[in-house]
Amino acid sequence: MGKLTARAIVERALEIGDTEGLDAVTIRRLATDLGVTPMALYWHFKNKEQLLSGMADHLIADFAPKPADDKAWNERLRDLAEGLIRTLRTHPCARNVLEQVDQTSVPNFLAVWDQALGLCREAGFSVQESCLITKYVLQSAIAIADAPVRFAGVHTPEEISEITRQKRLGLQSLPIEKYPHLVDMAGPLVEGMDSGLYDTFGVDLVLSGIEALAARR
Repeated sequence: MGKLTARAIVERALEIGDTEGLDAVTIRRLATDLGVTPMALYWHFKNKEQLLSGMADHLIADFAPKPADDKAWNERLRDLAEGLIRTLRTHPCARNVLEQVDQTSVPNFLAVWDQALGLCREAGFSVQESCLITKYVLQSAIAIADAPVRFAGVHTPEEISEITRQKRLGLQSLPIEKYPHLVDMAGPLVEGMDSGLYDTFGVDLVLSGIEALAARR
């Protein structure tokens, strides 16, 4: 193969993470898959912590926050959240990667966070409020992106179907006099729903609260 690049390493690492889980991502495994010695990988990433940061940076690299335009702050914040969700959803392991890294060591994540902070300040929120709001928005986006692909990669479709069936039956078998709503809504609770509704409603839920707070300023 040609010269080994950091991009080639993190792309293969993400492929393994998506299909086998992050525990399977090791320097030795990557070296074997890429046909190089472990030392060749250490040239780019000194340890797994740096590798995970590289994976996280690559996850968000394709998502370029749009520069300021004529849209209102809340529309731009919505675009940012929805764009991040779409980007992260392309990799089942995305949430696990982002949860295991120091997000302040990920340049592309910092770019998204910085823009979100600016939008909150534009809306009239204080520095402390802006810090809290952006943490809620970004973590919500990560959680929303993860939900539909939660079992992807580490389970076959048949296994996912069986896991879902067992969860649904577990809720439906609860005492209906004590948990009437859980029993009644067991299906959509565990089987999921239309992804379009899931995404838009999730973002609406977060953004509507921020917009209501801003309106009281």
